[in-house]
Amino acid sequence: MECATVCKLCSPILSSPRSAVVGKRKQQLSNHTKFKFCYSKFKIQALHSAQTHLSSEVAAEKSQSSTDFAIGELVWPSPSDEIPFWKKDFPSWGVNPEVPVDIKKDSDPMHIIHITAEMAPIAKVGGLGDVVTGLARACLSRGHTVDIMLPFYECIQKQQIKDLELVTTYNSYHDGNWIQTNAYHGVVSGISVILIEPSNQFFKGQTVYGGSFNELEVYLFFSRASLEWMQVTGAQPDIIHVHEWQTGALPLLYWDMYHNLSLKKPRLVLTIHNMEHYGECTKEQLSKSGLDGLIYATIEKAVDDRTIGHNPERLSLLKGGIVYSNAVVTVSPTYLKETLCTGWLASTLIRNRDKYFGILNGIDTAMWNPATDIFLPAKFNAQNPEGKKLCKYYVQRGLGLASEGIPDGKHVLDMTHKVPLVVCITRLVPQKGLHLISHAIKRAEELGAQMVILGKTSDGRVEREFEGLAKLHNQGPSIRILLMFSEELSHLLYAAADIVLVPSMYEPCGLAQMIGMRYGAVCTIK
Repeated sequence: MECATVCKLCSPILSSPRSAVVGKRKQQLSNHTKFKFCYSKFKIQALHSAQTHLSSEVAAEKSQSSTDFAIGELVWPSPSDEIPFWKKDFPSWGVNPEVPVDIKKDSDPMHIIHITAEMAPIAKVGGLGDVVTGLARACLSRGHTVDIMLPFYECIQKQQIKDLELVTTYNSYHDGNWIQTNAYHGVVSGISVILIEPSNQFFKGQTVYGGSFNELEVYLFFSRASLEWMQVTGAQPDIIHVHEWQTGALPLLYWDMYHNLSLKKPRLVLTIHNMEHYGECTKEQLSKSGLDGLIYATIEKAVDDRTIGHNPERLSLLKGGIVYSNAVVTVSPTYLKETLCTGWLASTLIRNRDKYFGILNGIDTAMWNPATDIFLPAKFNAQNPEGKKLCKYYVQRGLGLASEGIPDGKHVLDMTHKVPLVVCITRLVPQKGLHLISHAIKRAEELGAQMVILGKTSDGRVEREFEGLAKLHNQGPSIRILLMFSEELSHLLYAAADIVLVPSMYEPCGLAQMIGMRYGAVCTIK
C-alpha cells in the first residue's frame, strides 16, 4: 500500500492545474450515418492553480491565521444528543457566491450548459457532483456564463436553493406521449441551476439513484427534455457539456434531431468520470426517446460490442455519447491511458482518439478550505493548525470515541485525541475494494487506532455485510460505521482525520485524497 505524506497543509489553490485546447476539426461518420459532425472552435480550459485563488478566501485565511481557537467556546457534542452534531443548523450552505474580480478573464467568454445527474451539494452521490459544481464555479470566475441542468429529484432539499422559481412550462416527448414538464430556476453555490420536473412522477424517491423509477428511461427523458427546453426558450449555448452514461443519449438526440430544428450553435463535450457503468439500453428503450433505436445498433454507432451475435443485441448510451460528441474528456491522463488499453470500449475510444483528452480533476478550494469551512467547529490552516486537533476531539466526542470530560483552556484532558484517527469516506461498491475496508477495520483495532467509515450502498448484499460489521463494532471504543451520506459530516471527518484511507480496485481520479491532504491528513491509497 502506497502512502503519500503531507508535511503541512496544502496552500489554498486549485489542487490540480490543468489545461487543454480542443481546436477546429471536421469529421464524418461512416456511410451508415445520416449526418456530419459540425466542429467549431471551442476551448476546454481548466484554471491555472494560482489563478483560482478567491480573494475573499485569502482575506479569510489571513484573518483566521491569527485567531485564538478557544476550547471553552465550543459546545461539545455527545452520542446521546437528540440531534446528531452533523445535523445542527449551520449559518449557511455553500460558499461565497461572489465571483472574484482579480481573476484573469478569458478573452473569448462562452455560454456553457452542463447536463448532469448530480450536483454538489444538493444532489450529490460521489465525485461527479463535486466536479460539476467545482468546474462550473471555475468557469464563472473566468468570465464565462454557466448553467447546470439537473433533474428535480424529490429528495432535493429545496431550502438549499436560492431564489427558486418556476420559469417555464412546456411539453417533452416520451414513449409516444408529450409530457407536461416544469423547469425551475435557482442558484446553488453561485451557479445558475435549471431543474427539470416532469408531471409523470419521474424522479420520485428519497435518494438520487434507486428511487421509484426506471433509471434508464428517466435519464433518456431528461436528456431530451433538456434539449427541448433549450429549443422552447431559444437558448443557444456555445457548449453543451454532458456527464456520464446518464446523459449519453443527448449527443445522439442533438445531432439527429435538434440540430436539424433550431439548435445550430452548440458543440458537445462528454466527460467520462468512471467507465464502470455503460448505460446498457435496448433498441426499444432508446426508441422511447423518439429516436429509431435500430439505426444505432452498429459498431460505428452505439451497439454494445459485448452483445454482438446475442439475442437481443443491446446498445450502450456511453458508447453512443463517445461517438456523437465533438470532444470526449476523462478525469486524468492516466485514466485515459488505462481506458485505451483495457475494457470493451477501448476500441471505440481508439477510433475516436483524436478527440479524446485526459484532464486531471481538481477540487474547489473555496468549498474545501479548512480556514473558512462553515461546517467545522474550529478553523485551521498551515500557519495555525491548532483547530485541527479541536475538530478531531469534537468528532471523537460526538461519535462516542472519547470520554465526555471537560477540556481545559487549549488543552484536551482526554488523551484519546492522541490516538490515530483513520477516516474512510466512500461509496460502498465493489470498485472501492470492500475487502480492503474490512481488513482495515481489523488492523485499526489491532494497532490501537480509531476508524470511522462513512458511506452508502445500493447493493442489498453489501448493505447486510456492513450492517453486520456496524452491529459488531459500533458500541465499542474504536470503530464507527455510518451507513449513510452526509455532506456536513464528510467535511467534519476530513478535518478530524489523521489518516484518510482511499481503498480502490481502480480509481479514475480520486478527489478524496486531494481533500484529505488539503485538510492536513496523511492519505493512504491502494
